[in-house]
Amino acid sequence: MIETPSLVDQYCHGVLRTELGLGTFEAHLGRPAGAGAAPAAPGTTFFDTQTGFAVRRWCPPLLGLEPHCPPARYLARRRELGVLESGRRLLRASGISAYLVDTGVAGDLTGPAEIAATGAADAHEIIRLELLAEQVADTSGTVEALLANLAEAVHGAAATAVAFTSVAGVRRGLAQAPEPPGPGEVRGAAGRWLAGRAAGGRLTDPVLLRHLLWIAVASGRPLQLHVGTEDPAGLADFAASTSGLGTDLVLLHGYPYHRQAAQLTGLFPHVYADLGSVLARTGARAAAVLAELLELAPFGKLLFSSGAHALPELHVVAASVFRGALSRVLGEWVGDGAWSLKDAQRVATMIASGNARRIYGLA
Repeated sequence: MIETPSLVDQYCHGVLRTELGLGTFEAHLGRPAGAGAAPAAPGTTFFDTQTGFAVRRWCPPLLGLEPHCPPARYLARRRELGVLESGRRLLRASGISAYLVDTGVAGDLTGPAEIAATGAADAHEIIRLELLAEQVADTSGTVEALLANLAEAVHGAAATAVAFTSVAGVRRGLAQAPEPPGPGEVRGAAGRWLAGRAAGGRLTDPVLLRHLLWIAVASGRPLQLHVGTEDPAGLADFAASTSGLGTDLVLLHGYPYHRQAAQLTGLFPHVYADLGSVLARTGARAAAVLAELLELAPFGKLLFSSGAHALPELHVVAASVFRGALSRVLGEWVGDGAWSLKDAQRVATMIASGNARRIYGLA
């Protein structure tokens, strides 16, 4: 039996402070963090997904109910206990000892200190670069001020944040133009963006995003890149350009391109792959997906995370499914004689927490 130690959730968001009805709750089961909480199609429910089934399997017992109880009964019990008590029970039962929290998503979500207190764990902040840049732009009246303040803001954030993350960089041209943009390009892009900020323009300019990412690379803090539905193989040139500079790259949410992400970790010493919400989303098929990652990635390059947003249940599901999948895959290899139990236990500890503690400098 493979024992999984306490986990470091190397990428997640806070949880909601408000009570949820059935429709709002289930909308969070079917959408990625930061996306609109759209309802399920008429006549369907997001409880009829791998994530929904996993919630019903793992969470009801933590609130005093039987596994697989009906969603309405589960939510009634959740409301009976109250959002604070339910969150406390769920997070403390997850076995997560440290949360790395991306605070760049809007909503009534708990911050690092609050989720740490609720979950009786440590917590650290991840700074979202796009949001940081938008905050800087609101107080910078000229191009020169914007660029100077942007560099200063990233440098200042690096003193306290455990990492930076970018949600738009990969989608907005990083794969096509991985090198730092020239000074003239940057000034032109900054001028165009400032001119549009009066209308609430978000940071989408590919030149300015690349400039921002390279400032983050220079900070030395790990840089998390949201791969999403993009093929991460397109980041090979950026990985090559940043090799040897002292900044680790962590690829987030790579499913269904998880094999490509795993392959990149073997090609570049500073590239890592995050399990993210992949295992929670694949539920009963998680062991097969994890085995595919372990086929290609060096074991010191994989990191557990929940990728959870809004619902403490998603932390529980990610942790529970991860433990089950890891135990099943490694246990099978031990049973076949391919691995020793000692090595399997060592690798389990690396992926669960050791790799994250090393990369982010956690105690």
